[in-house]
Amino acid sequence: MSYNNAGLELNKGSQPGPERTEGEDHRTALLENLFSVSDFVKIQRAFESPEPTQTICMSREEFMQRMTEIVGWGTKEEYGELFDKVDVAQDGFINWDKLTSFILLALSENYERAKATVVPQWKDLEFLPVKHKDTIQKVIFLKSSSRYLTISKEGLLGIWGENLKLQETLPITSDATKLKHLWVTSLVSLENVNKIAVAFTSKEICFYDLLSKEFPCQYKLQGLKGTPICMDYWYDPLDANESILSFGDTTGKVQAIAFTAALISLFERPASACEDEEATMTFNWAELLSGYHTCCYTFEHKLHHGDWVRQVTYNASLDAIISSTTNNTNTVVLAWREKSKKHLKMTSFNIAQGIHAFDYHSWLNLIATAGIDNKVCLWNPYVVSKPVGVLWGHSASVIAVQFFAARKQLFSFSKDKVLRLWDIQHQLSIQRITCSFPKSQDFRCLFHFDEAHGRLFISFNHQLALLTMKRDASKKVKSHENIVTCVLYSSLLKQVISSDVGSTVSFWMINNGQKIKQFTGCHGNAEISTMALDANETRLLTGSTDGTVKVWDFNGYCHHVLNVGQEGAVDISQILVLKKTTLVIGWDRAITVFRPPNFNQFFIQPEEWKGGIQHRDDILCAAFLPPQTLVTGSYDGEIVLWNNSTENAHYVLHPNYQSPLKSQSDTEPQTLLGARRSCSSYPIADQATLGACSFESDIKCNNAVMRLCFLEARKNTSATGGANLVSCGGSGYVRFWDTFKKQLLAEFLAHSGVGSIIMSTDKLNQYLATGDLDGWLKIWNIEEYCLNSNESKITQAPTLIRSFQPHEDQISSLEMCELGGHKLIISSADCSVCVTDVCGAPVWIFGQAKHWQIENCFSLPKKDINLMENEIQEENIRGIPLLTKEESVLEPTEHSLLDKKNKDEATYKARSSKVINLGIKYKEKNIRKKKSHNLYNDEVIQKSSSTFRSLSIGILEELPEVNKPAFLLDQEKYFREEQEEECPKTPELPSLYKTLKAVFVEKNLFPKDILDREQRAKQLCKETSSEVKIKRNKKQL
Repeated sequence: MSYNNAGLELNKGSQPGPERTEGEDHRTALLENLFSVSDFVKIQRAFESPEPTQTICMSREEFMQRMTEIVGWGTKEEYGELFDKVDVAQDGFINWDKLTSFILLALSENYERAKATVVPQWKDLEFLPVKHKDTIQKVIFLKSSSRYLTISKEGLLGIWGENLKLQETLPITSDATKLKHLWVTSLVSLENVNKIAVAFTSKEICFYDLLSKEFPCQYKLQGLKGTPICMDYWYDPLDANESILSFGDTTGKVQAIAFTAALISLFERPASACEDEEATMTFNWAELLSGYHTCCYTFEHKLHHGDWVRQVTYNASLDAIISSTTNNTNTVVLAWREKSKKHLKMTSFNIAQGIHAFDYHSWLNLIATAGIDNKVCLWNPYVVSKPVGVLWGHSASVIAVQFFAARKQLFSFSKDKVLRLWDIQHQLSIQRITCSFPKSQDFRCLFHFDEAHGRLFISFNHQLALLTMKRDASKKVKSHENIVTCVLYSSLLKQVISSDVGSTVSFWMINNGQKIKQFTGCHGNAEISTMALDANETRLLTGSTDGTVKVWDFNGYCHHVLNVGQEGAVDISQILVLKKTTLVIGWDRAITVFRPPNFNQFFIQPEEWKGGIQHRDDILCAAFLPPQTLVTGSYDGEIVLWNNSTENAHYVLHPNYQSPLKSQSDTEPQTLLGARRSCSSYPIADQATLGACSFESDIKCNNAVMRLCFLEARKNTSATGGANLVSCGGSGYVRFWDTFKKQLLAEFLAHSGVGSIIMSTDKLNQYLATGDLDGWLKIWNIEEYCLNSNESKITQAPTLIRSFQPHEDQISSLEMCELGGHKLIISSADCSVCVTDVCGAPVWIFGQAKHWQIENCFSLPKKDINLMENEIQEENIRGIPLLTKEESVLEPTEHSLLDKKNKDEATYKARSSKVINLGIKYKEKNIRKKKSHNLYNDEVIQKSSSTFRSLSIGILEELPEVNKPAFLLDQEKYFREEQEEECPKTPELPSLYKTLKAVFVEKNLFPKDILDREQRAKQLCKETSSEVKIKRNKKQL
């Protein structure tokens, strides 16, 4: 019987089920995919037993009969098929646990299948403005500092920001490579020790320190028998002391160095080493082989028999080193580490004509190879006889492969410049891309896919092309058409002001989310990077990458243009409007200043900052504390204290040192910089001590100051002590400073493993909001934090009020404001601007279809903040996830607010609540899955919610007997009617005509000069009209 017919038969006595259209996919037509929440509630009630300790089981006939009666739609045959699927063990009965476990697995598999077949959409191909003159050898992403590194054959290292803007280029060469015939061959990042390793054709590997701006060479490994042409580095995330550097050379050797105390030191310091701490320590490969260095050991194999090793990688899940060559014998070699960890067991694949590259997917346990014979083969690492799958479709040699791990897809790129995306499960090509790549026939190609940011890098000799994946915008609510860069709040207008990279400024009512007005093309096609309001909030200043700052009124009229970048485009990060000056910073080590007396012209030129240059790196942010304290923070972590009146610097603060500064007239800047550079460098022993203390030493590598904020509400800190300045950035750290005593009082890790963060605080300095690169927002209670000065630095974090993820991309701007006595947080990321409150209100998006009424949302009784803090702490101790009201809407999947580890755990589109007892297999499978993406649903952002969220937990406990209150026992006493007292009558007011003593005369109400002026105006109007009539009559004649 068809489903529609069954619906018609049941229509007489019950509610019909969902309609099924002809040709509908069989998977979506199954019963388990069509049940609604109300259907599941009915089914659960059918399985409920009067006794809590008992469970109801149903046979096949009983299940078919009862489900057709209770649910009200579907046929007995379909429920019989569902029973057979659930009863896999053929026990002859099922219960509620078996049914829910099966449905959860079925829905999760459907979700994984649908996710794997999603075809990504790409933005237009763009070429990055590189400065490399020779072939690009490597592109890597540094997670700790959120930067990209590129290196070319001639040894030029390019440092890129996360926004893919080139920040700096440095020559990375050894003494031997200064000759033209010696090049750089490979680059790897040693993130756990904040270093990079670079291989040269001079048969040496050099290790450079990322903590220093000059990238000095700390170690040099020489005496290798062959030229290393490929490298790979791995470290244990649970114990960063354990790490492996593997490399392959031109003689067919695969060699590896296993470090056992990487955080302390990579190599032993030689006895003959000089005392100069910045000097390079040189080691010979023979020393490592002999075992001289106790903190590391080596292992190697020669199974490639003289063929160049094209690629090498170590995989921890296999505990093996995988390497490849272009030869058809021993093409791919797996060197398995045995229990001793120093001996290797070898297996190999023989692939016809060889391969160019490979990649390994640990979840699928598959090795993909890029064949010279135009094929992409999939191998099980334990089966060497033949591949488990072959992907056909390329018409030229495949030169690169890389897995899209989250979607279980595979990229492949061929020599004819065709990019393909494959569905691994079905072994089908689901996308073919042929962009306008360079037409050169002979090219060296580098392929790198940054999955976290959806960026695909493809190099063609010295050119670097970028393909950026578009985010699924169909379910998103957008505030702007382009990426939002900055948000402000005007307390005068009660409006939110937002800007984007498309040079558009929008104004929104904060109480309902309605857009009031919008200015487009404010800086032409240039990006607006930051904004600011003047002290009176009557003027809006916008800073752009075109090198100008414009001053606007709220009618869209531009009053002034400040010429900031006199030499062209600059990256403005902040505009600070003070009483006597306007400061602009962000792209240089100097402060650009404009003074109000010059604001009598349209185009205004900057003036000289009297204090000169005191920073060693670009200034990123600034803050001001009345009457005259100015602080500026730079990329290298230094905070310089200035006297704003004299414009002279007097102190520099850094997490590792604090030192006074002399005025510019007393000391040359170069001397100051040199002195601080010596202060900032550490002896190797000190570095070892710091590294051994904590695994989080890699997090502290980047101290860049992204935001500065004075705690102005703390009035008496100069006398009582305590923190009055907060800084953040770096690797997720927040630091509290006492600028009067020039002391770092506290630092804590607010966001772990996400790079730099930003922050904002309210005017009363009760709360601190921090946002990271993954879209997570945390609110901290700092009202009682660091109120007194201590000799020892505080590392304990303040109380966490709330943690949630309103965005799925990097939070670009944060603003805290107050409306009707409630603290609101405004955040922006990607193309959306959101607003919520401290205590757990829903997240509203500016631009959503339905406007909100913010007063109604706060009319409900608000949960006590102290009670909420205690609950969070208790739940954190017990290890039980705690969801606030907001988080129950935003993220139904269970997570801990304080445990960042849970953020990386898996969630499904269909996930049960605590009500449903999941099957053991499903729980195990759930742990291995990745976190599902946020789904945007109309008014609020919602993650995929569980179908079973509404199900009841179980039988409620019986309430104890309660004595009736006195007003119910003696109603006559409390509710008897009393005689109404007679109220005195209010005397009636006399009528108006009786109170008037004289006739109303207009002349008596207004002064005589006003009446005379009005009379003259009327007379003038009559004369003018008569003259016009006379002239009109003359023209007609």
